[in-house]
Amino acid sequence: MGKKKKERKIFKGRIRGAMVTTVLSMTLVLFLLGIVGYLMLNAQMLSEHVRESINLNVKLKDEARNPEIIAFKKNLEKLSFVRYTEFISKDDAAERLKEDLGEDFIDILDYNPLWGSIDVFLEADYTNPDSVQMIESRMMDYTHLVDEVTYQKDLLYAVNNNIQKISLVFLGFAVLLLLISFALINNTIRLMVYSKRFSIRTMQLVGASRSFIRRPFISTGIIEGIISAVLACLILVGLINLMHQEFSDIISLSDVRIIIPLFILVLGLGIIISYISTFFSVNKYLRINPENLYY
Repeated sequence: MGKKKKERKIFKGRIRGAMVTTVLSMTLVLFLLGIVGYLMLNAQMLSEHVRESINLNVKLKDEARNPEIIAFKKNLEKLSFVRYTEFISKDDAAERLKEDLGEDFIDILDYNPLWGSIDVFLEADYTNPDSVQMIESRMMDYTHLVDEVTYQKDLLYAVNNNIQKISLVFLGFAVLLLLISFALINNTIRLMVYSKRFSIRTMQLVGASRSFIRRPFISTGIIEGIISAVLACLILVGLINLMHQEFSDIISLSDVRIIIPLFILVLGLGIIISYISTFFSVNKYLRINPENLYY
C-alpha cells in the first residue's frame, strides 16, 4: 500500500509539473505574441496620426467673397472623408509669414501678395494617392472659388509605401512567431497528454466515446490557456507601464484602443492554441496502436 501511495504521489507530481511547464511555456509565448501585437497596434495608431497630419491646401481666388468661403468651408466639413478644415485669410497668411521671416514684408512690397486658403485635413483611410486625387478633382469643380489645390505628394507616397512595408514586416514576424509558438505549445501539451495515455486507453476499453475522452483534456487545456493569457497580460501591463514611464509622449497605458484589443487578442490566442493542440494531441492517442503505448 505504501509503495502504491508513493507511486501515485510521484505520478501526481509529474502531472502538476507538466501542467506548470505548459502554463509557463504558453505564458512566455503569449507574452511575445502580445509584444508583437502591441507594436502592430501602436504602428497602426502612429500611421493614422501621420496620415491625418497630411492636409490639402485649397488656394482661393482673390474675388471670392467671405459668405461664399464660409458656405464652401461648411460644405467641405460635411463630407465623410474630411476631419476638419481651417480657413486662413490673406491677413492671417501675412501674419504667419511675418513671424517666420522676422520682418514685415508688406512694408517693403507695399501690398499683400498672399492669398486666402483653406487647409483640409482628411480621415486616415482617405490619405492615399488615389483618394486624394479624387478629392482634389472634386474640389476643383468649384471653379468660381478654388484657384488651385496643393499637397505634399512626395510625403504622401512615402508615408503609404513605408506603412505598407512596416505592416508586412510585422505581419510576417507575427505569423512566424505564431507558428513557432504553436509548435512549442503543441509539444508541451503532447507531453502532458502522453503521461495520461494509459488513462485514455482504459476509457476506450470501457466504451467511452472519443468526444467524452477529449472533453476533460480540452477543458483543462482551455483553463491553462486562460491562466497563461492572464499571466501574459499582467506581464505586458508591467512592461508597458515601464515603457510609459520612459516614453510617456509616445506610449499610453490608458489608451483603450490598444490595451483592450491587445488583451482580447492574447486571451483568444491562448484559448485557440490550447484547444487545437489538445484536440490533436488527444486524437493521436485515440488512434494509436495499443502495442505502441509503451514507446
